[in-house]
Amino acid sequence: MDEGLPGWRWQDEEQLHVTLRFIGEVNGRVGDDIAAALTSIHAPPVELSLTGVGWFDQRGGGTLFARVGPREPLATLHAKIDRAITNVGLLPEGRAYLPHITLARGRRGAAAPHHWLERHAGLAGDPSRVEAFTLMESTLSRSGALYETVETYRLGRG
Repeated sequence: MDEGLPGWRWQDEEQLHVTLRFIGEVNGRVGDDIAAALTSIHAPPVELSLTGVGWFDQRGGGTLFARVGPREPLATLHAKIDRAITNVGLLPEGRAYLPHITLARGRRGAAAPHHWLERHAGLAGDPSRVEAFTLMESTLSRSGALYETVETYRLGRG
């Protein structure tokens, strides 16, 4: 998909994921509390598929993404995770939730991706069954974020 977008850095395959709730930087004790709080979440497994593409325009660069759906089961899971995290003492998520997979990040002054968006508007995929969600720790590096699994939580429990 990387055709002709100067100023855009494509995500490596191991960086592709759907974020259910961004937490930000926390100390070890709070991280442990979050990991424990997430064990209380009960939700059924979900069938997800790709449903198009989009662009978050952030002063010239931004983020290209693949939409993921259906939205409702992910929004419900997001709300449950947000509640568990606020019970630990963090602030609730302030932004509207849009399930997506980040595909590329544009530097300031990167070419606007309008033609790319038009070419890939029909992006779709066969549904995949998702039976767990994962608490990840990310570390920023020059080549992008490096992700490490903290804990995985099975869906369909209870």
